[in-house]
Amino acid sequence: MTESPVLTFNDGNTIPQLGYGVWQVEDNVAEDVVGKAFAAGYRHIDTAQAYQNESGVGRAIASSGVGHEDMFITTKIWNSNQGYEATLSSFEESMQKLGLEKLDLLLIHWLQPKQSKYVDTWKALVELQKQGRVKTIGVSNFTKEAITELIDATGVTPAINQVETHPHFNQADLRAFEKEHGILHESWSPLGQGKELLEDPALQQIAQKHGVTVAQVVIAWHLAVGNVVIPKSVTQSRIVENFAALDVKLQDDDVATISGLDKGAEGRIGPDPAESDFQ
Repeated sequence: MTESPVLTFNDGNTIPQLGYGVWQVEDNVAEDVVGKAFAAGYRHIDTAQAYQNESGVGRAIASSGVGHEDMFITTKIWNSNQGYEATLSSFEESMQKLGLEKLDLLLIHWLQPKQSKYVDTWKALVELQKQGRVKTIGVSNFTKEAITELIDATGVTPAINQVETHPHFNQADLRAFEKEHGILHESWSPLGQGKELLEDPALQQIAQKHGVTVAQVVIAWHLAVGNVVIPKSVTQSRIVENFAALDVKLQDDDVATISGLDKGAEGRIGPDPAESDFQ
């Protein structure tokens, strides 16, 4: 079976570059689809407190027949749980739902600048890592400025930043900053959230050239430029198809063409982390 390549964090731990995301997957569905993802070859599963499906993911982990040492599990601290003590207590709840003693990766889900608890939240993540409860810690939906603030406040650099990234919004400037600081870049909504990206003529042409789907081309692009990528689908054929993107080898001109599709801020689909303010 094909296996995902792994990337190395700045703390020496590693992460499978291709994972399976469960955003907007109901808890009673999560066990089934995560089980299908494990069967397809995925070992990296990305959930979050806000997705309200950690229990379903936990059931899939327990019934998978795959040892935790061969898995990589991520969850995220939700906005209403930010702050030092709230982070620590909500983490314990997440671990009970997941059925785990030790977590591979814990992220702060959103910056929430007006809430202004992200530094204290980060200090809690640093403490959890020191205690050995979490192997690796990072952030999600953070700006360059906020990441710098975390580093200045604690001396600990996040290992990864998970943000919206796809060919129409490729985050080149942020990725360059992260590379300078040894931070991996992880893409959510890697395929966009609609037909516009998948119907892009340039992507369709590249897909036709390689005899694969547009979605596989886009995932292959993320892998080629060094992003960790977590496509989501609840359809078994697409779960398998997305994993098969590991076998798609784009040429340098393909990668350049896809990178050239960036629309800057106009390509953004989700909220701007610098303005995020929701519970």
